[in-house]
Amino acid sequence: MIKFTRRKALALMGGTVAASGLAAPALAMNKKIKVGALRFTSHSGNFVAFERGYFTEAGLDVEFEFFQAAQPMAVAIASGDIDYAVTAISGGLISLADKGAIKVIGGALQEEAGIDGQKYLISDASYQAGVQSLKDLNGKKYAITQAGSSFHYMGAKMAAAEGIDLNFTPLQKVGAIIGAMKSGQVDGWSIVPHIAKPLAKAGAWHIAGNVADYIPDYQVTTVFTSANNAANERGQTESFLAGFSKGVNDYSAAMIDGTADQDEMVDLIHKYVYTDRERAKAAGSIINGTMRISSGAALNLASVQDQLSWFQSESLVGKDITLDTLVDSSYVKTIGG
Repeated sequence: MIKFTRRKALALMGGTVAASGLAAPALAMNKKIKVGALRFTSHSGNFVAFERGYFTEAGLDVEFEFFQAAQPMAVAIASGDIDYAVTAISGGLISLADKGAIKVIGGALQEEAGIDGQKYLISDASYQAGVQSLKDLNGKKYAITQAGSSFHYMGAKMAAAEGIDLNFTPLQKVGAIIGAMKSGQVDGWSIVPHIAKPLAKAGAWHIAGNVADYIPDYQVTTVFTSANNAANERGQTESFLAGFSKGVNDYSAAMIDGTADQDEMVDLIHKYVYTDRERAKAAGSIINGTMRISSGAALNLASVQDQLSWFQSESLVGKDITLDTLVDSSYVKTIGG
């Protein structure tokens, strides 16, 4: 089996930038695993599973490793430095799957009609200059982190629906994009609601549309692991998904469905998200970051296929890559595809 170091995994990215039962092997071993995470509300399934003992019940001793961006998590999975993580599908992720380094094994964040989701934005400078609808972005600068990112995909799908052309402008980091939007150096962008809504309220930019209106049922992020774990650590992987899924159920009950205590859930999430703010100041942003996370880590294969096809149409990944190359669909319920 090929051993992927972090350096090799980065090179392979090519510059782009559950089961219902618990598995006996993991229960018997109380196995220690590392889980990659971002300090976002959308990663709360893992935080809840850890805090409420669901991973322990599944026979897993979980340690979190926190990252500043999604790409390094994919590299860490490929190199074996962490075992499981949640991230968006990107050209780099697909390239690592094509090299036999990783597999998508489940679904996480998703766009769902009627539930607040990601927003398309217009900078205030552009809005004041007359760019007041998404169609008005024709020929304008649209911010992305890099070619082949989920931002690129979301912008392209909107542009195709509106019949416009966008000047995609890579700025590498979300922080740099926020600064460029505030200063009017770029005209448009899309981002999660906990970033979009407060800064729109403050006048930094204007919300011009919902991603869900242009990409229905978009599987925004997925659960993924190394190809080795997917193929050879089935008990451990099923146990991870079982614990994660219980965490997601609790999160959804409190933050989406209103059948559990939201304040208690915000307290739990605040241990990991916006920890530099007092709870009173963090709560609004935590709540604004609430989106649907797939129950049971169910995976929308139709959405994943649409993303793969788009990356191929843009020559960002190889045209011979199939859905089976990217996804191991044996672990969770799948939709479409």
